Order: sequence, then structure tokens, then C-alpha cells
Amino acid sequence: MLESYPILLSIVTSLLFIVLLLAVLIRNNGQAAILWNEFVLQKITNFIMAQSKEERILNFVLQNAVRGDPQSVVDTIDKYCSQKEWAMNVGDEKGLILDKILEETKPSVLLELGTYCGYSAVRIARLLKPSAHLLTIEFNPDFAAIARQMIEFAGVQDKVKILEGPSETIIPQLKKKHEVNTLDFVFLDHWKDRYLPDTILLLDQGLLRKGSVILADNVIVPGAPEFIKYIRNNNRFECTNYPSHVEYMKVKDAMEKAVFVG
Repeated sequence: MLESYPILLSIVTSLLFIVLLLAVLIRNNGQAAILWNEFVLQKITNFIMAQSKEERILNFVLQNAVRGDPQSVVDTIDKYCSQKEWAMNVGDEKGLILDKILEETKPSVLLELGTYCGYSAVRIARLLKPSAHLLTIEFNPDFAAIARQMIEFAGVQDKVKILEGPSETIIPQLKKKHEVNTLDFVFLDHWKDRYLPDTILLLDQGLLRKGSVILADNVIVPGAPEFIKYIRNNNRFECTNYPSHVEYMKVKDAMEKAVFVG
């Protein structure tokens, strides 16, 4: 028994070193932190709780937020995701940037790519004028189902319509099927490798008019380098970068606003 003690001590020491190394990597690396939260912690918790993280977020809102109060819903999601489980919402810090741009733009027809749990849809809807409406595209049917309940609970279902399916299929349908002439505001918060092709698709479909605003989240973490390169080197857009942090983390991130000048 005593002979095996040094081996056990070595194993325990090695494991502690690995855990410490992981903790340092996660704290200082946004990509590592997201991977850890999404593919390790989330999988373990889903298995133990026998429900998805998105279902847990919805249940927390239903139990703690005020029905019909979109600000209460936003605040409750922020509380859950900052204190209990990280989630890929735009979040409270970058949400203020989103709010500011919406208040400056005063859009009537809006498009969001990436509904997820409905956080940003509710956040946007609470600031819209009575005649305005938001179309939000979500590829994942489970997320869309959660978002519908979230939007209804917040009381903004008259301002928000979820379009379920891939963005590359739905965007070409916006004019004929959904009676969209042009878009005043577009919020990109879906798969980062879709930022560029979907922006080009919006242009090709004639959905942007002079003054249309595109706001892209997570342009540093996880990052959208091809989109940033394209948009900043295109004289049809005027760009502004808004430094911030990854939602519910201290890791540096940013949002990029691109105004279409025609």
C-alpha cells in the first residue's frame, strides 16, 4: 500500500495541475471558455437534469419574471446566465449598445438572424415603436419553440415573428412571402461563418436601402474575420466598432455596425 502512495500522489498532483491549467485557459481565453461551457458543463448538466439548458432558462423566467413585462424577462435571463449557466445571448453589456443603436435608428422593419431563446428579440421589441415589427430567423426547431414561449410570456408576440429554417433559404423569401420591401435594421447573431454570405445575400436580394443598419455581434469571440474584412473594405458601407466583452464574461469582444450608404 505504501509503495503505491507515490504513484497515487503523482496522479492526484497531475490532475490538479490539469484542472488549474484548464481554469487559467478558460479565464483568459474566450474560445476556451465558450467550448467549456457549451460542450462540457452543459452536457453534464443536461444529463443530470434531464432537460436542456434552454428549457432551464425558460423555466427560470416563467417562475421569476413578470408576465407581460419584457424588461423583467430580459433582466431575469441576464440574472440566470450571469449567476447560474452561461448562454449565448447578446447579454446585458452589449445589450446596451444594441439599445442605443435602436434608439438612434428608430427602425420600422427589422431582421434578426439567430433567435436562440428569444432574449434579443424581446430586448429589441421592447424598444420598437407601435408600427414596427421584427422578423427573427432560427434554424434550430428546439430553440424556436423555446423562443416562442419566451416572446409570448414577455407580451411582445404582436411585434415579433419567428421564421423557422436556414437563413439562406428564408432571406430570398422575405420580399414575396413575408412582404418585406427593404430592411431598416439587421442584427447578425447566428453562425459566424454565415455573417458574410448572408450579408451578400441581403444585398443581392435588394433588401438593404440607403441608411439600413447591420449590427453584428461577437466579431472578436468567436469572431467573424471574413465578414469584417469584407464590410470594412466595401465603400458601400460605413463601419463603426464598439469594443465590449463576451456576454457574461470579462473576455474582450466587440460589435460592428455597418451602415449601408447605397
